[in-house]
Amino acid sequence: MRPFTVGRKNWLFSNSPKGAKASAIVYSLIETAKANDLDPERYLKHLFEKLPNTANFKDAETLDQYLPWATKSQEKCKG
Repeated sequence: MRPFTVGRKNWLFSNSPKGAKASAIVYSLIETAKANDLDPERYLKHLFEKLPNTANFKDAETLDQYLPWATKSQEKCKG
């Protein structure tokens, strides 16, 4: 038995540079949400529901309101 088990499905898409980057982004979002006392599932759901409908979602100021420490994210996703 190994000292710890890594879920194989978590790394399913890490066999390509794009897949590894996507996995790193999702992992980073989850860990940053946790560090800011947010429920990671609620935070991801919030992002996936709101960002596609945001007019200027590539604008830095617009994205700032969706960061884990932003007031709106804190109100909607607190764990």
